[in-house]
Amino acid sequence: MSEGLSVLLDRRMALRLGVAAGLGAGLGAALLPRLAWAVEQPVALPKVTALVDRWVGTGKFPGMVASLGLPGREAQFVARGAQGFDDGTAMGPDSLFRIYSMTKPVTGMMAMQLIEEGRLALDQPLADVLPAWRDMRVQDRYDGPLDRLHAAPRPITMRHLLTHTSGIGYSIVQTGPIRDAYVKQGLVPGQVSRIEVPGLTYGAPIHGLDHFADRLATLPLVADPGTRWSYSMGLDVMGRVIEVVTGKRFDAYLAEALFGPAGMTSTEFRVGPGDVRRLTTNYGALGGVLVPIDPPESSVYLDPPAFPFGGSGLVSSPRDYDRFLRLLAQGGMIDGRRVLSERAVALGTSDLLPPGVDRSHMIAGPSGFGAGGRVGQGAEAGIFGWSGAAGTVGMVDMTHGLRSQLFVQFMPSDALPLLPEFQTALKADVMALMETRP
Repeated sequence: MSEGLSVLLDRRMALRLGVAAGLGAGLGAALLPRLAWAVEQPVALPKVTALVDRWVGTGKFPGMVASLGLPGREAQFVARGAQGFDDGTAMGPDSLFRIYSMTKPVTGMMAMQLIEEGRLALDQPLADVLPAWRDMRVQDRYDGPLDRLHAAPRPITMRHLLTHTSGIGYSIVQTGPIRDAYVKQGLVPGQVSRIEVPGLTYGAPIHGLDHFADRLATLPLVADPGTRWSYSMGLDVMGRVIEVVTGKRFDAYLAEALFGPAGMTSTEFRVGPGDVRRLTTNYGALGGVLVPIDPPESSVYLDPPAFPFGGSGLVSSPRDYDRFLRLLAQGGMIDGRRVLSERAVALGTSDLLPPGVDRSHMIAGPSGFGAGGRVGQGAEAGIFGWSGAAGTVGMVDMTHGLRSQLFVQFMPSDALPLLPEFQTALKADVMALMETRP
C-alpha cells in the first residue's frame, strides 16, 4: 500500500478514536417530562436518516446502521446500503461488525458484577489474583529506555485496570523500545487482517490468555500505577482476572453470564461458518477511498482468536449491542430478567478514576472514566460508552435512559468526519423529539 495509507493507518490510531457519539450536552432535567411524553410517540430521526443517506453510496460507504433507543422501547434503526461494495447483502440491524474497543465496556461491566458479588474488590491488588504482577518495574520516562527503571511505588489494582491508569502500555499507542518489545513477544491484543496493513499489523499475538498476562507482567510499566490515564491493555488483563476468579474460560463466562441471559445471540469472539453471510467488509481509508482489508469470506475473524481479547476482540450486531446498552440503561434488567446488579451498573458507569490522576492524555479530552468506558461530565453528565477502531460507537445516557449507536467499518475512524457529524445529527433529532410535546 502507499505511503499515504500508511500515514492514515499508523499505530497512533487509537489516540484519535474520539468518543464522538454521545447524546450531547443540554439534555437536562427540564426535558424529563418531555422525554416521558416522547416515549409514547413514533420516533422520527430525520437528521440521522439524512446523514446516513448522505454517507452511503458510490464513492462513500457501502452501508451503515445508526440507532436510537428510548426508555423501555426497542431501538429504531436506520440502515442503508450493503455490507460491502462487492457484497449485495443488505446492511441491517443484524449485520455483524468488528466492534474492537467497544469490547472494553463489556469486560468492564462483567468485572463490576464480580466486584458486587464480593469475588473481587475495586481497590484489590492485581497480584492477589495474578501473582506475576506483584513486583513491577516502571520506566523512568514514558516510552523511554528499558534499562532505566524504578520500582512501582504502589500495586496495580482492579480500579487501575478498568480505567487505563495501571501504567500498562499498548502496542497501538506506545513508541520506542517498549513498543518493539510488545511486538517481539507477541503482546498484540487484537487482530485486523490476514494481509500486511501498514500501521495496523504488529505480528502474531501470543496464544493463550494466561500466557499473554504472564508475559506482559515481565515487561516494565510505562507510568506509575494510579498517576496517568494512558490507553492500555488493562482490559485484556482483566479478562484473565475474570478467568481465574470464575474458574472458567473468559469467553465461556461472558456467554454464560451475559450474552445468554441478555439475549445477545450475535456477540462472539469468532464468526461461525453459518454467520459469514452477515459479516460486513472492513476497509482502510486512503484519501477518501476505501480499500478492503478484511472481506468476510477470508476474514481473520473466521478463525479462533489467539485468545479472547477483552479489550478489542468482539464481533457484534447493532441489535445485539443495543441490548447491552439497554441493559445498562435499565439498571441491569432486560426482558424482566436481572442480568447485572443495579449497583454494579451504577458504579461501573460512574467516574472511577483515582484521585489526582493526570487526565490530560485522555482520548477526546479530559473526562471521567468508568468500567471500560468514558463518563461524561458537566453538560454531558450521565453519558457512558466507548467507540471502536473501525468506526463503531455505542453510548448510553444513564440519566435519561437513551441509547445511541453508529455502525460502519473503516480504519482509522477519524480519516473521515462521519462520527462528529453523527453526534450533531443525533442531538438535533433527540432535542426535536422532546420539543414536539404540545
